[in-house]
Amino acid sequence: MPSVTCLLWLSVPCRKNKKGGVFTDGSSNPVVISRFTVLFEEPFWVGIYEREFKGRCEVCKITFGAEPKDYEVYDFLLKNWHRLRFSPSVETEIIPDRHVNPKRMQRIITKQLNTGIGTKAQQALKLQQQEGKQARKIRSREQREEEKERLRRLHRQKNKEKHRGH
Repeated sequence: MPSVTCLLWLSVPCRKNKKGGVFTDGSSNPVVISRFTVLFEEPFWVGIYEREFKGRCEVCKITFGAEPKDYEVYDFLLKNWHRLRFSPSVETEIIPDRHVNPKRMQRIITKQLNTGIGTKAQQALKLQQQEGKQARKIRSREQREEEKERLRRLHRQKNKEKHRGH
């Protein structure tokens, strides 16, 4: 069973706006819910960064070597934010805005820490993996075709050199 450590968990309560269905914090600004979970997947420590915006969820997977400290993760996110590749967005369910008892909230947080990443995050990561696989297939096919063409040109050139006059 992988051990899970939640290093950064930022969440803002959402309400459905009556105009157009945009989720906001009560003002006109859209709300972004972010979650960063670090877990151990043999043989590396992996960070899963989830962000939800307007009912859509995007996920990014970050592989660390040794177990990262809180300040190392924070520093990594600050320095490499522009290089993170998020998965295509996946539709998420609407969470109603309601008061939650503090004890219940603690139980919910403990449950999330023990379960790891959610299924929406797993779906988004799988989608990102499939897109990367397709791109890799296309790239390798193009390289193979270029190599065949280069060898064909080289072979023709050698044949022309052989048939020149002695």
